[in-house]
Amino acid sequence: GLGGLDGVVFNAGIGIGYGLAGTALADWDRVLHVNLRAPFLVGKAAMPALEAGASLVFIGSLAGTKPGSRSPSYDASKAGLTGLVRHIAAEGAPRGIRANVVAPGLIDTVMGRDASSGGDSRDRVARLIPMRRQGTAWEVADAAVFLLSDRASYVTGQVLHVDGGLSTLR
Repeated sequence: GLGGLDGVVFNAGIGIGYGLAGTALADWDRVLHVNLRAPFLVGKAAMPALEAGASLVFIGSLAGTKPGSRSPSYDASKAGLTGLVRHIAAEGAPRGIRANVVAPGLIDTVMGRDASSGGDSRDRVARLIPMRRQGTAWEVADAAVFLLSDRASYVTGQVLHVDGGLSTLR
């Protein structure tokens, strides 16, 4: 067993494909394997080792609540992750175990630049965001640290958007 586990952060994700027609079945399966099957296996393995006060944080995406990544498998997998995490939260709550999603928007990382820009400049991408800038990996990490902490002891089954306000747009 894992014994003594207080918290888990799941942060793995890939996106492949461009629209329905541009997404091969093998790519669809690979994305769902990494973005949905893997967090299921992590949650399943971790739950028996967790005690009251423990927290699981899964890194999702704004694409899970607001599709638009150009990858249908990515959008679907991140939406599915939210459903999975809410199930884990409901199952863990009676034992005092919490589970939440941090949903980044456009973050200034290699993956974020590849997903958001399509050749656009950073300034042009920033103009699309209500706060007029991309987020940083540290801001996403800080959200995860908060959800792992006792300061979030009454927060479970939630999606915390770290997106500069993108989730507020239609």
